[in-house]
Amino acid sequence: MRFTRCLTAAFVVSAAALTACSVSVGTRTVDKNEVASQISSKLEEQVGRKPDSVECPQNLDARKDATLVCTLTDQGSSYDVTVTVTSVEGDKANFDINVANTPKN
Repeated sequence: MRFTRCLTAAFVVSAAALTACSVSVGTRTVDKNEVASQISSKLEEQVGRKPDSVECPQNLDARKDATLVCTLTDQGSSYDVTVTVTSVEGDKANFDINVANTPKN
């Protein structure tokens, strides 16, 4: 249990550094699976491993200030992850990732 809390704390602490993720957008949305993949990759860069899973309920609108709440699951605990588009530059959407401080369950 202690490892889960430490790891989750690392996810939460690192979330502030997870800014300006950038993905190509062929349409005016970013595919939900691509958003989930970016979240996992950025967290892996920060804490050394990916969470067990990240799922997003729908595609992310590629427009400034659009938000999407995904679910991160790690070692039996689930957390909301809020994704907010900070800018769209041509076919690239940049977004911030913020992991909730407390689990949903």
